[in-house]
Amino acid sequence: MSRRTSRPRRPDGPAAAGAGPRQTTPASPCPCGGPAAYGDCCGRFHAGTAAAPTCEALMRSRYAAFVVRDAAYLLRTWHPETRPPSVEFDPAMRWTGLDILDTTEGSAFHTTGTVTFRAHYTDGGRPDALHEQSRFVRHEGAWVYSAAVFVD
Repeated sequence: MSRRTSRPRRPDGPAAAGAGPRQTTPASPCPCGGPAAYGDCCGRFHAGTAAAPTCEALMRSRYAAFVVRDAAYLLRTWHPETRPPSVEFDPAMRWTGLDILDTTEGSAFHTTGTVTFRAHYTDGGRPDALHEQSRFVRHEGAWVYSAAVFVD
């Protein structure tokens, strides 16, 4: 999602507690909650064979990247002015679901957009959720994450 560490208010670290990244195959359900399989949904963005066409699609693919611990994709889709040098994953956190609450702009006809979401997780087995509105911008023709507008 948004910030530079993996704690709940700055969640750059989904992981299964005590395990590696979530095992996802192209035929698995997509972690973003979309109806398509991972390979036809966020997996194609992670693999670099397609670019997210909207800021909501980018938000969903970034969430899925946290679930599968794809740090390279997260960094690649982060605006260079706000991108951290690395992404670290918290081994006690496991991302469990994503709710998109609202979007503004962010289509092929826009250069900016926001996505308000709730990302559910467990931290050491305790359930919680992050509520955030993220700002996305076009950079060199592609949607990238810019910053959190608010974190609740």
